[in-house]
Amino acid sequence: MMRLPTFAYRAPKSVAEVTKILKEEGPQATIVAGGTDLFPNMKRRQVEPKTVVSMVNLDALRGIEWRADGTLRIGPMETLRALERDERIKAELPALWQAVLSISTPILRNQGTIGGNLNLDTRCFYLNQNYEWRRTINHCLKCTGDTCWTAPGADKCWAVNSSDGVPAMIALGARFVLAGPDGTREVAAADLYNVTDGREWLTRRPDEIMTDILVPPQNGARSVYLKLRKRDSFDFPVLGVAARIAGNGEVEKADIILNAVGPAPIRCVESEQALIGYALKDETIDEAKALATRAAKPLDNTDLMPSYRKKMIRVFVGRALQALA
Repeated sequence: MMRLPTFAYRAPKSVAEVTKILKEEGPQATIVAGGTDLFPNMKRRQVEPKTVVSMVNLDALRGIEWRADGTLRIGPMETLRALERDERIKAELPALWQAVLSISTPILRNQGTIGGNLNLDTRCFYLNQNYEWRRTINHCLKCTGDTCWTAPGADKCWAVNSSDGVPAMIALGARFVLAGPDGTREVAAADLYNVTDGREWLTRRPDEIMTDILVPPQNGARSVYLKLRKRDSFDFPVLGVAARIAGNGEVEKADIILNAVGPAPIRCVESEQALIGYALKDETIDEAKALATRAAKPLDNTDLMPSYRKKMIRVFVGRALQALA
């Protein structure tokens, strides 16, 4: 049986108190929301924080609010289940709703939070094993070792971003409010994940926490999220595709985001450009999905063969665009 390591538990009642603790204790402290990912990682000794700072008492970080201008404000401590049950999210932000619905199981969505999913640690076959298994390979670059077993000659970690919510938020143009000891700042979703190394999967500073998720009005734009996973009942993605199309008739703006094929989400820039000014017809979609395969090179670090996942980029981008057509 895997057991949690010893740690101090803190449950402050204000954002200021949380960020103060994080600043004072530095890397020895970590925050927890629902705990559905952090605690299993702690049991596997992937992380061993001395202090766990819970956000359970921060009621200001909850809620789903539709503002007068059509902006959606979500508190990061809101459960995934609450988003799943919101009919307006389902109607106006289908990519987000589909992403949330695909996360884990109903029981865990009752506990897991949207903020936790958006801050999810990167994953890798060589990392997400028990301590005894990892010890036999002398651990890995992300956790106390000196070799990335996915790419042994590399000087970086290739663990992948496996959050379902992340590509949907980027495609929808979401922004996040981060609070730290020195005040708050607002960042675009894409900028929060602008990283190249799986060891540093967020640009959020260690003493900052997410306090608001802001999704702008879509003004008629259509969106979708599709997910490839080993077990369709519940599992992390081995490929996630979020797509958004704006424009009636001809495409005015396109967003195509891949996830789970690299340490950060990947934008299919060539595919997006190929769609601008054209209607979503078969020949246009064929060109866009072919170009999408150039955007990423899956490696042997998750379920299913890299060559198969590479082929599925073309298939899933095509399916997403057909759905939006």
